[in-house]
Amino acid sequence: MATDRAYNNGPCRDYLRRRGIRHTIPEKTDSQAARLRKGSRGGRPPGFDEDRYKNRNTVERAINKLRHARAVATRYDKRGYVYLGTVTAATLVI
Repeated sequence: MATDRAYNNGPCRDYLRRRGIRHTIPEKTDSQAARLRKGSRGGRPPGFDEDRYKNRNTVERAINKLRHARAVATRYDKRGYVYLGTVTAATLVI
């Protein structure tokens, strides 16, 4: 549980912002309440784009389906092009 809170903290979001990485995970309600308790020192809320969040969910589900294919998950192939063929075959089966 502590790791979940660590992701949502200010330094992590600052790091992502410096790197130009936009976040897609909405702010948790307890973090939102803590920010509001701070008043003007709490800063502004992070932006949230529902479309980006929906797309992220779709990509995550597709990757999880690919992981069910044992050859993709374990990556026994030594060469990259063979692994790409394995992923392509698993994708076609899905």
